[in-house]
Amino acid sequence: MACINPDGTLTPSAQAILEALRRAPAKAEALAQQAGLPLYRVRSSMRELVVAGLVVETAEGYALTEQGRARTTSA
Repeated sequence: MACINPDGTLTPSAQAILEALRRAPAKAEALAQQAGLPLYRVRSSMRELVVAGLVVETAEGYALTEQGRARTTSA
């Protein structure tokens, strides 16, 4: 399942993941729980969000980039 629609908007699952990351960097397992999504969906979404430049992988897990923070609804 893609995280970014053809028109450039984020899917609801991608938006939920980015919103969860606004709190603090997190590992995929914690993000799945916080966003209420299956772990397999979070893992595949994280790969796509990293490639899109919205998220980076850190020692603490995944974290929002400035570009990712700007794409959240709470921005």
